[in-house]
Amino acid sequence: MNEKELFELYSRDVYRTCYYMLHHAQDAEDVCHDVFVTVFRQDWRKVEHMKTWLMKITVNHCLNFMKRERASKQREKKQFMLTPQRTAEPVDTIVEHEEEQERWQQWVQELPEKIRAAMLLRYMNELSLAEIAEILDIPLGTVKSRIYKGLRLLKKRWEKTSKQQQKGEMYNEAYGKSVISSSEK
Repeated sequence: MNEKELFELYSRDVYRTCYYMLHHAQDAEDVCHDVFVTVFRQDWRKVEHMKTWLMKITVNHCLNFMKRERASKQREKKQFMLTPQRTAEPVDTIVEHEEEQERWQQWVQELPEKIRAAMLLRYMNELSLAEIAEILDIPLGTVKSRIYKGLRLLKKRWEKTSKQQQKGEMYNEAYGKSVISSSEK
């Protein structure tokens, strides 16, 4: 395998990981290129588990980039949205789906960095727990703990939002009925 083949084979995975961690397309491209420059400067042909090794380098580059960004300036958080393939759906269904997707993405973005990194590697890159442990250079139990904490935090956030929405709907129903009944009098 030559450098071009390696790049073609893994560049999408590396870019996707960078994009999910950094939430900014240009930053993701820059870090992705840095990752491959780093890889090509090393003796990559002797690496046994190429994808795991690449993901480890990618995550480390992303974490270093985030640290540098935080230190240099407070950056405005940017939303990211994957554009799913869509069939002809009513506009309100599409809007609801996009709002829900944005909400989940915002919640994931708000997770602590270490938890977010483990969650993204697990659920976006579909890596095994052992691969994540190797990439992040942490014990397997720590990976499990971070993923569990991440899922628990997301569940709490979802439950809190669901309760708030239910209260809002009940309020709107009650308010709507009182307006109707007062106008009918």
